[in-house]
Order: sequence, then structure tokens, then C-alpha cells
Amino acid sequence: MSDIKSPGKLVEEGKDAYKRGDYHSAVLSFTAASREFAALDDQYKVAEMANNCSVAYLQLEQPQKALEVIDGAAEIFESEGDLKSQGMTYGNQAAALEALNRLDEAERFYKQSAELLKQSGADQLRLEVMKSLSNLQLNMGRRLEALATMQSGVEDIEHPNPKQFLLKQLLKIPFEIMKK
Repeated sequence: MSDIKSPGKLVEEGKDAYKRGDYHSAVLSFTAASREFAALDDQYKVAEMANNCSVAYLQLEQPQKALEVIDGAAEIFESEGDLKSQGMTYGNQAAALEALNRLDEAERFYKQSAELLKQSGADQLRLEVMKSLSNLQLNMGRRLEALATMQSGVEDIEHPNPKQFLLKQLLKIPFEIMKK
């Protein structure tokens, strides 16, 4: 009997490992799956595995590896017309760049990510990216811009949950004060 696993099985093992917080095993499973998808000439799935590895590497506090592994993935998603996955890839690149203290580049990638996620209708993912961008701007000493970014993120949520609704209302206050 063979020990060879299907790429789908490897992906599931990677996801399970990630959920358990075993990021090293997740990287190993996603990397093995990527090799299998590459052998099948499925570049889209290879790009998905790169995204998965990137997130796991970030959890392992290895931002350089996270950045390297995801190189070229956004272009694959773009060629497939998958704005959501392309946006997620840019968000992952931004997070890696931020961890590497390459803040201007990180900001640019967060903005690209947010725009693509907005176009794809992935409002919740976009909100997460806008939170990250706002936090980055705050850390760069640009408080007013950070506030505006966060407000923009929550304003686009059509059906906010109670926490988002409250945040939406609270973020209006500073701008109302400035009007006076």
C-alpha cells in the first residue's frame, strides 16, 4: 500500500494543522500539496497553497518566508479574474511587509487589497484589511488618516453586526466634532 496522499488530502491536513495552531505542519502540508498541484499543472491551486503557506509563515513569525512564498500568486489570480483571491494575496503581502518594517510598501499593498476586496464584494475581508491599514497608519503617526480609513472600512458594510454598528456610530463622532 502506498503512502502517497492526494493534494486534496494534503490541503485538509494543512487546514487541520493550522486550526490546531501547528503552523509548521501546516506549511509542510501546504507545500506538499503545492508540489502535487504543480505536477498537475494547476497553477491556480499552487497560488492558493502559496497564500496558505504565507499565512502560516506569518504565524510562525517568519515574514521574509511569508513574502517569498507568495511571490507571483497575485498575478495568477489576476489572470483568472479572481479579484477576491488577488485581494487576499495583496493583504498577505502587506502583512509580511509590515512585519519586515517596510511600511510604505505595506500601506500600498493594503490599499490595493482593500480596493480589490471591495470590487469583489468581500466586505468582511475588506474590513479586516482596513483595520490593518488603519493600525499601520496609526503606528506611522497619521492618526486622522487612520480614523478615516477605519470609518471607510465600516461604512461599506451593508449589514453590520452589533459590534460593527456601534463602531460605525462611534467613528462618526470625531468628524461631527470637527464640523463644529
